[in-house]
Amino acid sequence: MTVKQLESRIHKLENQYSRIVRPEGNPQARAIIESVFEISDRERRGIGNIPGSGYELKPAYQSYDANLKFDIDIVHVPENEECIAGKILKGIKKPYECLQFGKKCTPQFSLGAPMVSSKGACAAYYHFSDMLDQQLVYH
Repeated sequence: MTVKQLESRIHKLENQYSRIVRPEGNPQARAIIESVFEISDRERRGIGNIPGSGYELKPAYQSYDANLKFDIDIVHVPENEECIAGKILKGIKKPYECLQFGKKCTPQFSLGAPMVSSKGACAAYYHFSDMLDQQLVYH
């Protein structure tokens, strides 16, 4: 499905598992999630705060919240100014357009989220760009 979209220059969300997964999801699972969690704002590395993009426990379940139970102070670390992770994560820039890509920023010493995980866009470009057709990578 992804290759067909790429070849026809179409970009949309498709359900590969439509025989099993319905657009409305699993009603029982959704009911449980909605009874325990409520939608909240969330900080996303490289992007910032996205309103309504996360979940937090409802007040009735906060005794199970590890952050509260163990008095965990979440440290917020500022993004590295040399890193364009936000633009990469938003699809505005490609990893090779970052001035630090493959220089100061490598999988061993990453400056931002897309290089941290082997599944991140920067790490994937770092490891596999030499295997890809240069026309595909740079256009």
